[in-house]
Amino acid sequence: MFLEGMDELPKEGHIWASMRKTAFILGSGLLLLVAFWNTVTWHLQRFWGTSGYFWQAQWERLLSRFEGKEWTLYVIGVIEVPSLVFWSFSGLLLVVDTTGKPNFISRYRIQVGKNEPVDTKKLRQCIRTVLFNQVVISLPMLVFLYPILKLRGDPCHRELPTFHWFLLELAIFTLIEEVLFYYSHRLLHHPTFYKKIHKKHHEWTAPIGVISLYSHPIDHVTSNMLPVMVGPIVMGSHLSSITMWFSLALIITTISHCGYHLPFLPSPEFHDYHHLEFSQCYGVLGVLDHLHGTDTMFKQTKAYERDILLLGFTPLSESIPDAPKKME
Repeated sequence: MFLEGMDELPKEGHIWASMRKTAFILGSGLLLLVAFWNTVTWHLQRFWGTSGYFWQAQWERLLSRFEGKEWTLYVIGVIEVPSLVFWSFSGLLLVVDTTGKPNFISRYRIQVGKNEPVDTKKLRQCIRTVLFNQVVISLPMLVFLYPILKLRGDPCHRELPTFHWFLLELAIFTLIEEVLFYYSHRLLHHPTFYKKIHKKHHEWTAPIGVISLYSHPIDHVTSNMLPVMVGPIVMGSHLSSITMWFSLALIITTISHCGYHLPFLPSPEFHDYHHLEFSQCYGVLGVLDHLHGTDTMFKQTKAYERDILLLGFTPLSESIPDAPKKME
């Protein structure tokens, strides 16, 4: 009954049918991934085989240096390294957002005419909120994550995970994040929660990179933190895998919000459209949006045509421009 109040939600029977289709597609995809595992990763495995000894040696040196202080090593790997990655990448984008330079990056802006330059007062408020979320919300959650991981095994185990195992973990982390993020995010768009909680994140209809973590504390817990944390708990992951996953997740969400469709980087068109039209494109991969029909409007737009990996240097806003607006 509660879900019936959601904006434009399919009927209950359709939802269950879509969820069954989701399980079938994700299960089939995982089986195919396993079936073609050796073929897909052969060249990468050769590289890992030669460099794996190097990284194992470096890890053992770290363990020796922090012997009896694994907690400190955990803090560095789970908190400090991902935070450094986030602020380094977001900081570079903020230079463009605030100055409009270099011009060759500004050319790739998705919503032309927006944030040129960004409102500095609004930006300062955003940065304060992001820092609050990281220090007051994320930090305690990551501290509490440590004893949970210890129950699943030693995250600072002496032997690093194999390359194949890390790829499997990465696939499972991604699928778990897609499911948890889609449903938690969509729930927060229900009128009961949207106005008091999720609307804060949507103050930015034309997003920039740093707002990926700009949200209400409840929103930050349910949509930003838990979908990313659950995977390593389920897999009982090694610290190295968790560090890589957290850093990668922060890079991807920053790209999704950055407002620029840059060459050779994942397309942010999907989530950028979500900030423009709030009732579309709730997920990360788009699989659940397709199955639940929450991308139908998006598929009718030029943004959908531009939602590809840009392999050249001509901005897609030029090669696939929006249709001219009709005169009233």
